[in-house]
Amino acid sequence: MSPAGCSHVNGYKVDNWKQNLRVIYQCFVWSGTAETRRRKAKSCICHMCGAHLNRLHSCLYCVFFGCFTKKHIHEHAKNKRHNLAIDLLYGGIYCFVCQDYIYDKDMEQIAKEEQRKAWKLQGIGEKYTTWEPTKRELELLRHNPKRRKITTNCTIGLRGLINLGNTCFMNCIVQALTHTPLLRDFFLSDRHKCEMQSNSCLVCEMSQLFQEFYSGHRSPHIPFRLLHLVWTHARHLAGYEQQDAHEFLIAALDVLHRHYDNGKKANNPNHCNCIIDQIFTGGLQSDVTCQVCHGVSTTIDPFWDISLDLPGSSTPFWPLSPGGDGSTVNGESHLSGSTTLTDCLRRFTRPEHLGSSAKIKCGGCHSYQESTKQLTMKKLPIVACFHLKRFEHSAKLRRKITTYVSFPLELDMTPFMLLYPYFECCNASTLESGHYTSFIRQHKDQWFKCDDAIITKASIKDVLDSEGYLLFYHKQFLEYE
Repeated sequence: MSPAGCSHVNGYKVDNWKQNLRVIYQCFVWSGTAETRRRKAKSCICHMCGAHLNRLHSCLYCVFFGCFTKKHIHEHAKNKRHNLAIDLLYGGIYCFVCQDYIYDKDMEQIAKEEQRKAWKLQGIGEKYTTWEPTKRELELLRHNPKRRKITTNCTIGLRGLINLGNTCFMNCIVQALTHTPLLRDFFLSDRHKCEMQSNSCLVCEMSQLFQEFYSGHRSPHIPFRLLHLVWTHARHLAGYEQQDAHEFLIAALDVLHRHYDNGKKANNPNHCNCIIDQIFTGGLQSDVTCQVCHGVSTTIDPFWDISLDLPGSSTPFWPLSPGGDGSTVNGESHLSGSTTLTDCLRRFTRPEHLGSSAKIKCGGCHSYQESTKQLTMKKLPIVACFHLKRFEHSAKLRRKITTYVSFPLELDMTPFMLLYPYFECCNASTLESGHYTSFIRQHKDQWFKCDDAIITKASIKDVLDSEGYLLFYHKQFLEYE
């Protein structure tokens, strides 16, 4: 594309092009209402292969959706001579003649206006609006022309953490949190305004931690103050004994939740709008059905993570996958006899019969009856954390379950809830011989292994072959109720 911009846009700008573009952004890109999100999930599939994923694009000249990865949208553009298409995930305009994403001032203005409308409908408001420099900042930029370029090989944000004595459990969670995109954007844009009187706010320390990670320094960071604050506010984690990374994650999210704005919005976890709840909180629906009158009692509880049982534990587990012959289910390699993340989710959401020893009082029968209970995910968070229960505790021992569980890079959660979200794996924590490490996603397909102070490049195979413990998935389509 030339410095003057794409000349092929002019052929699109005829008649009611602005209104047509707005409709596409409203219905198929930003999707501000629950109804438009449902419609997008159902209708936005490739017209050639039927896939939901593979970077779907929509033709700007006619009703056609096609995969960018498999070049189905390219074939359509060539056959129909429809040279412009829009990315349905990020909203960018692609020109097939220029063979690049293009910038047009008028189109960009429409995209921003419709995005803000969608955020307002979703209840996000102005929290994540694009940063634009003020006149004063523009003046500073003109007088300071030196720039730090961000490339696909950029390592800014990658920084090791010193182990302060069995603190690998903390280090792997810190790596996962500091590489969570929305959390990173929140802290690096200086959104937190502390109102706590004492100098013990964990949110302030996390803000400082993000500054350290993205400062460009390469030497390992020493998180001594973070450790001290965790010991202060989560005393059950104090001391130099090895702790559980999952327990630390929940404790850290809880303290951050309480310290945000000095706890003003944290009194009711069901109606909290702090950054932690906006990113990590979902809704788990429990339906209890009476076996006599078939009346259903429904409750919805908030959650920060989903804990999944594994084969090899004392809890009964049976093969649930239809792909036991070596097929692929939900993008997971499913070898005969192996267990997948989808297996664990199927087991988690299966109907469970509550026997005579666990009768409930039915509101319809007005008496105690046997029932069945089923869990479904009413609302998934932006970042979903799946905890594979690798430890069993008894009065005498603590046993580790080493069952290998395969997990996909992209996870379709459609079978487990009413909406239609898709997730990309963004981070994974592993446990090897009592030592915690984590894999973090730096760019689209660039993974790194974080082992305390040592960070090494990792392949996708390294990630998928690891013994997962905590799996973090980032939602591709934002769903808000």
